[in-house]
Amino acid sequence: MRIAHLITRMIIGGAQENTLFCCRDLIEQYQDDVLLITGPALGPEGDLLSTDATAQAVPTLYVDSLRRSIHPWRDLSAYRAIRAALIQFKPDVVHTHSAKAGFLGRLAAHRLKIPVVVHTVHGAPFHPYQHFVSRTLFTGCERFAARRCHRLISVADAMTDLLVDAQVADRDHCTTIYSGMDIEPFLDAEHHRVTTRAELGLEPQHIVIGKIARLFHLKGHDDLITAAAGVVKACPNVRFLLIGDGILRDSIEQRLQDQGLSEHFLLTGLVPPQQIPKLIGAMDGLVHVSLREGLARALPQALIASKPVISYDVDGAREVVLPEITGLLIPPRDVVQLEQSLIRLASDADVRTKRGQEGCRRFADQFRHQQMTSEIRQLYLKIAGDSLGNSN
Repeated sequence: MRIAHLITRMIIGGAQENTLFCCRDLIEQYQDDVLLITGPALGPEGDLLSTDATAQAVPTLYVDSLRRSIHPWRDLSAYRAIRAALIQFKPDVVHTHSAKAGFLGRLAAHRLKIPVVVHTVHGAPFHPYQHFVSRTLFTGCERFAARRCHRLISVADAMTDLLVDAQVADRDHCTTIYSGMDIEPFLDAEHHRVTTRAELGLEPQHIVIGKIARLFHLKGHDDLITAAAGVVKACPNVRFLLIGDGILRDSIEQRLQDQGLSEHFLLTGLVPPQQIPKLIGAMDGLVHVSLREGLARALPQALIASKPVISYDVDGAREVVLPEITGLLIPPRDVVQLEQSLIRLASDADVRTKRGQEGCRRFADQFRHQQMTSEIRQLYLKIAGDSLGNSN
C-alpha cells in the first residue's frame, strides 16, 4: 500500500511517537510505501526526528507553512503544499494526526478522492478550559473534518465518548486503537534503577514520585506543587521527579523556591524518549495531573514498568488506572485528595509493589506498537474493501 501520514509537528510527544512507530512498522513489517508529511518541530519540546535514529528509515516531507497556530494565509499555503504532495505521491491511504494537519489533510484527501482517509484523535482540540468562542470554532472544524474521512481512530474509548457527546461523529464512525510503544525497555526499567537514581543524586531512602509532561498550561504542575507541601511534611523522604520542559519552567522553579520545596523536586528538562524507561525505573510511582489528555502514554509506560499511578480522572485515564488495582483516580483539581493519595502511595511499599505488578500484568501486551500497527492496517484494508464493495 502507499500510505501518507500527516502531522502538524514532530516534537517529542506521545502523538508523534505513535505516528513514528506506525510509519516504521508499515515499512518494516508490511513493506508499504510510506511518506510522512509534517511541519517544522517548533517549540521547546524538541525534535523527535532528530533524536530518534530509527526516524531515518521514514521518508519525510517538510511543509514549512504547516504550523500549529491559526494563520489564514499560511494555512492556505500549507493546504496547497499538502495537496500537491498527495497528488505527486498518489497514496492509497491518507492517515492524519493532530488538529491542523488533521483538518487540512482530510480536506485535501477528500477533494482528491483518496480511497482511504483516516484520522487519529490523540486528544480533542476542544476542551472545557477554552474560551467559548474557541471551543465552538474547534468543535465546528472537527465536525466538518469528520465528515471528510472514512473513520476516526480514538486512542481511548473516552475519546470516542467525547466525540459523540460533542456531535463530532457517530459512534460507529469511531474505532478505538490504543497508542503503541516499544514495551521491552519498560519491562526492563527496574534494571537501571540503582544507576539512574545515583546519576540523579537520589539516596536509597528517597521515595520518588515522577511526572512526565511538558511544562505547559493544563498539565497540572501547579496542583502538584500545592499538594507537595503537605506531602513532604508527612513524608520528608519524598522526591518529585519532573520530566519535560516548556514555557512554564521559570515560573515553576520560582514557585518551588518561594515555597521552600526546591530540594524535594528534580527537573530533568527535555530528555529523548529513549531515556524515559530508565527514568521511570528510578521512580516508585507516577502522578498524572493533566486536565486534558487522550490517554497519556506515561500511564501505561509506568504500569508496564510495574510502577503504580495516581491520576486525575480525565479522558482515557480510567481505562488503565484502575482504582485500588493499578493505582488511584481522583477528581480533577481536587488538591486535598491528591495530597492524601500521594501520602498513601509514599507510605506503603507493599501497595506500591502489588499495584505496579498488576499494571504490568494487565497492560504489557495491549500496548505493543506492533499490535497497534496491525490493527490500524487491518482498518485500512477494511475501509478499502468496503469502498470497493460500495463501488460495485
